[in-house]
Amino acid sequence: MPKFITIGYGDRVGYDRTAVAVRDAAHAHDAKLRENGALMAVAGAPVQVRNTDAAGVETTSGPYMSSPLPVAGFAVIEAADLAEAIDMVSQTPCAVARGVVEVWPLEIP
Repeated sequence: MPKFITIGYGDRVGYDRTAVAVRDAAHAHDAKLRENGALMAVAGAPVQVRNTDAAGVETTSGPYMSSPLPVAGFAVIEAADLAEAIDMVSQTPCAVARGVVEVWPLEIP
């Protein structure tokens, strides 16, 4: 079955503005996804890694990409196709609490 990486973006302000019942339902939805095999986690602090021309490793704290909302978490899910993957994440906290979820198909050779 195809795999997808999802990246959830959201902040506390948007989360707090969302009705408690909607948030609770979204967390229950996440629990169901995890029970069905999704690997889900909250994002920790990122580190950029470079090794230009294999001449030495350099690291920089912080994200490389910028976004109006911070990265909140990641998931690896399995779905029959992109439409099903979108449906699976459409009820997650970031999607319903004024954030956004990106869905990236994994093209495994």
